[in-house]
Order: sequence, then C-alpha cells, then structure tokens
Amino acid sequence: MDVLQQADAWIFQLLNLNLVHPAADDLMVFLSRPELSGHMLLLAALFMIVRRGWQGVTILLLTLLAVGCADFVASGVFKPLFQRTRPCFELEECRLLLSQVRSYSFASSHAANTAAIAGTIAIFFSRGETVDRVYTAVMVFYALLVAYSRVYVGVHYPGDVIAGVVIGVVSAGTVYTCFAWVVKNVVHTGMLKR
Repeated sequence: MDVLQQADAWIFQLLNLNLVHPAADDLMVFLSRPELSGHMLLLAALFMIVRRGWQGVTILLLTLLAVGCADFVASGVFKPLFQRTRPCFELEECRLLLSQVRSYSFASSHAANTAAIAGTIAIFFSRGETVDRVYTAVMVFYALLVAYSRVYVGVHYPGDVIAGVVIGVVSAGTVYTCFAWVVKNVVHTGMLKR
C-alpha cells in the first residue's frame, strides 16, 4: 500500500508542479468550483429536456439520483472510512490555487458527481443522433476536465480522482439498471395484467 501512496504522490507532483501553465490556472479554478461552472450543469439539464421532452425530465431525475448516490458513497462512506489527508496539507511542495478547508481527500466528490452526470448522459444519449453524441462527448470531456482540475489546483491525489470517477460511473450504471428493472418488472408487468 505504501508503494501506491508514493506513486500517487509522485504523479500528483508531476501534474501539480510540472505539467502546469499560468494560462490554465484560471480555467482549472473555474472548473473546480461548482459555483463558477455550475451553469454547465444547467445547460446539460436544459439539453435533456429540450431533446427528449418528458423523457428528458425522467433522465434528469435519474441523473440527480445518480449524483446523490455518487456523492453519498464518496463523501459519506469513503472519506470517513479512509480519512486520507489532502495533498495540500500533507506534501511540502504543492501548488494550492484555491482556499481549502480541512477535510478528507479520498475519494473526490467533484469527480464522482460529474462522472455520474456524464455516465447517465452517456447511457441515454451516446447512441442517438449526431447532436446527442456530440453532447455526450462534451459532457464526458467536461467531467474529465473537472476531475483533472482537482489535482491541478492541489486538493486531490490522482488516485482520489480515479476512485471518484469509478464511483460516479458505477452510480450511473446502478441507477439505470434499477430503473430498467422497475420499468420491465413492475411497470410493464402491471400494464400487461390490466
């Protein structure tokens, strides 16, 4: 386990100290702070509803449920369980680009939440028309940028972010699977009995 932590710290310092550019600093802070980049999520919700109508409302509700599950697992289960100190408080050399309260690092909630959004969008839109596929690609790219920004600004190790992305994707898949099961076994079965 110690080898994994050392590798995580080494990759963190590579990304946080060496692979940086002053022109990217503001963008990474922007992506890392939901109060600044939250409008991207509002545009995503609007796209769902405009493209799919009432089905879009259902997709939006499933997306919110996936985000809730991902956030609970990352913040409510993993962070208290692992109690990993953030790199900005643990490592001597770290570029911290935003203010950060003392809280646990593993797993990244930002990465989990945006991956849950992108995962749900991919489930419902990746096989659609060209505009749907472009929308999916943009949201997946946005989620990956948000995840990367958490390392860039100095508040998460790469392992925290990878775990967050996995949690988000698994949450999206689990919510969709449960929804599909209910539709197939409860809704459709109930309609057939009538």
